[in-house]
Amino acid sequence: MSKSCFALLIFLLLPQIALGARIKDIAAFDGVRQNQLIGYGLVVGLNGTGDSDQTKFPVQSLVGALERLGLTVNRADITVKNVAAVMVTAELPPFAKQGNKLDVLVSSMGDAKSLAGGTLMMAPLKGADNQVYAVAQGPVLTNSFSYGGQATTAVKNHPTAGTVPEGALVERELPNVLANRPVLKLNLHQSDFTTAARVAAAINGRFQGSASLTDPGSVQIAIPGEYQNRVVEFVADLERLEVNPDVMAKVVMNERTGTIVMGENVRISTVAVSHGNLTVVVKETPKVSQPAPFAKTGTTTVVPRTDLKISEEKVNLSLVREGANLGEVVRGLNTLGVTPRDLLGIMQAIKAAGALNAELSVM
Repeated sequence: MSKSCFALLIFLLLPQIALGARIKDIAAFDGVRQNQLIGYGLVVGLNGTGDSDQTKFPVQSLVGALERLGLTVNRADITVKNVAAVMVTAELPPFAKQGNKLDVLVSSMGDAKSLAGGTLMMAPLKGADNQVYAVAQGPVLTNSFSYGGQATTAVKNHPTAGTVPEGALVERELPNVLANRPVLKLNLHQSDFTTAARVAAAINGRFQGSASLTDPGSVQIAIPGEYQNRVVEFVADLERLEVNPDVMAKVVMNERTGTIVMGENVRISTVAVSHGNLTVVVKETPKVSQPAPFAKTGTTTVVPRTDLKISEEKVNLSLVREGANLGEVVRGLNTLGVTPRDLLGIMQAIKAAGALNAELSVM
């Protein structure tokens, strides 16, 4: 036996140890988040796949862009098919600095057939406060195509939406939400009383008396005196602390794919389950009666014949005993010998009987 296989065997035989998660993976500081940006722009250079004349606003935007470049044109004289109006979106990460590059998503607003091969003209991106935080420009990548004639068309992926990798430059920085704050607020990704208490205990174990609880979704943290001018170092030390988050007992079922996922804390009370299938097969084999060849009398008659077979599986009543852990619950349910899709109905019936001590979520 190789060393790697031996190590894997030892790991499987050892009792499972609850491993902690870093605070930075289960929570985030108040105000430290991404911000959504949106803008309007034009994609030019399309090979006849742009907006048609029925879409008026791309032509108006093109006239405005040409006038800003010093060209005077008459809108009635412009008929182009190589321009498409698009909505431009991006996400501004926290603490982004001027000159940082952002990925941009470009989506057609009109009746353009494809944005493949086009170039996004300079488009300002605004935040919710209507301030410009970035400017986007560059070639659009769609990873798709759309070709065809009058009778048929071949399309791959989604040609009316694409990306401009690192196509936006940050022009305005967000204010530093951590500067000059004596108290920080840590928001849990999933609110839970037990997890919040464990987070506060872990912080107080490292920074005595710094953390206090206000609700199950957040922890108030007072910055210690030695870190008053070193908030970034304090946050870095705090994020590395490990906490074992508490997980709610939950069963998630997807009826479309037959997928069932159970949490570690799922328990089933002692319950008896019987599951079987009733199969009905109906087979039509009609017979045709007709006169002999060259006969002067007689008619052709169709005689119906139906074969009906009914079969029902004989399934005994199975006893699923109360499980002490997830492994015993799974072994108890496997004794029924059913498929995952059948198990969906069984789990719903067990929940209705009050024997499933967990939340049941059906997708």
